Amino acid sequence: MDMCTAEATASLLQVEETFSACLARIDALILKPLLQAEPNDQKGKENFKLFQLLNDRFQALWNLTEENYWILKQKWSTSESFCIQDIYIIWKGDLFLSLYIQYFVTFANYVVVQGFEHATKSKSEVWKHHKTVLKQFLTDFTSESSMSLALYTVLHKPIREHIEQYTQLLTKLKVALQEGSEKDVVISAIKEYMKLESFINQVLDEACFTKSLWKNLSYKFTDILCVPERRLLEDSKNLPISASTNRSDRILLFDDVLVIIQGNSFQSFDLKLVWIDENYKEKSAPGLYGLRIITPEETFFLTAKDPQMKAVWQWKLNQAVRQALNGKRDFPLWGKTGEGTEPPSRRFFTYVFRLEGKFKSATYEGEWHWGKPHGKGTLKWRDGRNHVGDFKDGLEHGFGICLVPRQSEDRYDCYKCHWYEGKMRGYGICEYGNDMVYKGYFKDNMREGFGILENISAEHPFKYTGQWESDKKSGYGVWEDKDRGERYIGTWLDDRRHGQGIVVTQSGVCYQRMFHADKMVGKLSFANGFILEGTFTNKSGQGLQTHGILNTSNEQLDDRITKAQLGLEEFPVEKRWKGIYDQFLEFIHSGCKEEMEESFTGFHVQTSKELRKSQEYLFCQRGTEEVSWKIEDILEELILHQELESLQIYLEKALKSSLHPLGKLLKALTIAFQATYSGIGANRHLLTMAQEEVKHYAKKIWEFYQSLLHLALEQKVQQPAKCVDGGTSDQKACSVVLPLILPCFYPELSMLYMLYHEREDDLYCQGIVDLSLFPDIKLLEFLDVQKHLWPLKDLTLTTNQRRSLIKDKCFLSATECLQKLITTVDPREKLVILQKTYEEIESTVSRVLEKDYKLPMDDLLSLLIYVVSRAKIQHLGAEIHLIRDLMDPTNQGGLYDFLLTALESCYKHIQKMRLNQRDNCHVAHSS
Repeated sequence: MDMCTAEATASLLQVEETFSACLARIDALILKPLLQAEPNDQKGKENFKLFQLLNDRFQALWNLTEENYWILKQKWSTSESFCIQDIYIIWKGDLFLSLYIQYFVTFANYVVVQGFEHATKSKSEVWKHHKTVLKQFLTDFTSESSMSLALYTVLHKPIREHIEQYTQLLTKLKVALQEGSEKDVVISAIKEYMKLESFINQVLDEACFTKSLWKNLSYKFTDILCVPERRLLEDSKNLPISASTNRSDRILLFDDVLVIIQGNSFQSFDLKLVWIDENYKEKSAPGLYGLRIITPEETFFLTAKDPQMKAVWQWKLNQAVRQALNGKRDFPLWGKTGEGTEPPSRRFFTYVFRLEGKFKSATYEGEWHWGKPHGKGTLKWRDGRNHVGDFKDGLEHGFGICLVPRQSEDRYDCYKCHWYEGKMRGYGICEYGNDMVYKGYFKDNMREGFGILENISAEHPFKYTGQWESDKKSGYGVWEDKDRGERYIGTWLDDRRHGQGIVVTQSGVCYQRMFHADKMVGKLSFANGFILEGTFTNKSGQGLQTHGILNTSNEQLDDRITKAQLGLEEFPVEKRWKGIYDQFLEFIHSGCKEEMEESFTGFHVQTSKELRKSQEYLFCQRGTEEVSWKIEDILEELILHQELESLQIYLEKALKSSLHPLGKLLKALTIAFQATYSGIGANRHLLTMAQEEVKHYAKKIWEFYQSLLHLALEQKVQQPAKCVDGGTSDQKACSVVLPLILPCFYPELSMLYMLYHEREDDLYCQGIVDLSLFPDIKLLEFLDVQKHLWPLKDLTLTTNQRRSLIKDKCFLSATECLQKLITTVDPREKLVILQKTYEEIESTVSRVLEKDYKLPMDDLLSLLIYVVSRAKIQHLGAEIHLIRDLMDPTNQGGLYDFLLTALESCYKHIQKMRLNQRDNCHVAHSS
């Protein structure tokens, strides 16, 4: 082994010594003179810089050769044994290969720009002085015309021959070695050096091919197209093909661009944004074979006369595109070792649009697919506009954020919206530069459907919640002027109040009238019962102006004023908030496609950051909890929860989730309800409007649940949905959905009930105050409760047996039970509490009588009055009517209905008996 390696080392030592001497002569006689002859013209200076780089590569090769030579020489003189590791062209082969590749790539670049031809034409004195010496060195070349060829040859031929010597030397070593790992290492090194020889041949061939093009092409083309690194891969003059773009004289395929020359002009297409469709067939010319070339702004065709010619061009184009995308050429350049012939259809690149269109002069950076922006990307215009988001088939599609500078001020309008085929569509948040914010739906770049516009500036703050058409307020909506403390509930047309409307003021005034282009006529009712009838105008800064008649009679206060309910006929509940329901219907009609979910998403978030996160959720895989709410999982779950008990649990979870479609719908309805009835809108005249609205919400949510279920069953090809314990749709809405959604609306709804029943509750509370003065025994006597029912055993008497001082001890368990009535918002639970109160009363009586006892109505009523008076529940009238209006219709006529009627009777008795109590109270105290 050592003998073979020693012979190889000796041979290599001699080869390196000879080659190093050759390089020294080339450096002294050629490179140094040329480096001293710097030209004055611009083109010459550019070529000179390239020659300086070539010299640097040459010096690196020379230094490596010298270093290898001295290492070998030292090893030869000091060591008696040799191994493969001592041969650096094997052991450090990568370094050798890399430096040779760098040299020949730079050499080829210099060839392309005709560097040697320009160098030999130098007129400098330094060059002239060395010319005679140079001719002696280049003995094979004597004529003036061959000097450039001589330079070309002497700067690459000795180096190529040296690489061949490496290969020959290693081949001899391979033959001498026995089979084993060392021989395998040598064989591998031989292959790499042979690849290098092939690479050099192809690089020089391409360089000469490209140089020939620049020598024969017009200067107006070469001045722009000629780049040292650019290589000509194919020319339609050598391999005929024609283009469909008007009249094409010539087609040139380079390693980075495709060029089509047409007369005195040309078009250049970056290969990174070129797609080749080989399936195109020219119908108008059946004898031709075509390729469709797709670029960001143009599509044209290349046609050949036979399929073989088409196949060659197709292969070369695909190879060139793929290599351009990879950023490196195949090795060998046109071998079969490339990573496939088909370039990827999806790419990432930056491009500036130049042709007329919505993207003109914009720079797009992002993902592409078949010549069009597709995927994630960013568009930037020169005027400051930019769009960041999703694209599809060349247009904004999906979620995107768009900034538009305002012309008159240094501020921006920011649109965080969903886009559909290049236009805003679906839910979005738009923050305008004038301090206004819109949250709602768009269609064709205009506000359309349900939306909220709010002015957040300190000057003239307002908020509109309602329907939009063609970017204007049209349809049903609520306007709140926070500056004037006024709210308008009604219909709109072309941004103006038009049709029936209700105005509520901060001072409690509420009136309904007709509007025509913001002007109004009608009746104005005040909280004190006065009525003003006439025509009204509302001029800025001048307040409300009117011409009409003021009626100060308040005889009809109870029936007509405090009980009057507005908007019931003018705004049918079915026509309110239609825009919210339309979005959900669109989603269902689409088959609940995931991309359509954006059409109604968003009202569960309040900030732009939350909106962005919510949209990322729709399209990204996340944790298991969130993935479980993907739409396919939702439809799957719906089928599993059709039984009543299971369904109620499922709906409760869904309605509380901001990611479930039903939860999103409920959130939007909650916002609409609060915009109407909270704050200024808390007016007794709107109670029935609000109450029927909540019931309608339950009905619509139940309908949408049914629609989702039917869709899920259709997709699973199953039987129709099971009927949940029978009953109509309205009944199911009240019994199943209403109790689940009521907590969302309860604060506003309960306030309206309290205001509506305020006078009755005041009378009731006064009665409660008076009755609370009675001790237990006196109150039982006053209420005519039969004495054998008195729970005397429950009383703790004083030492003097002064029973009149015992207070709030009788029927304590029933009283505490009834007080829980205000701890829940669910009418079902309130009725259960009422039933338990009745059971506690009856249980106490049974204990007193020491037997089971069923209370007759007369006894129950008097005892219930006692318990109600001791429970001291404020706003009991509001509670009773809320339960009555919103309870399950199936309870009507049953036990719950009976108990509620009894409670209502107690409430009315307490109101009426108050006037007869004061004398009795004084008697009780004097005793």
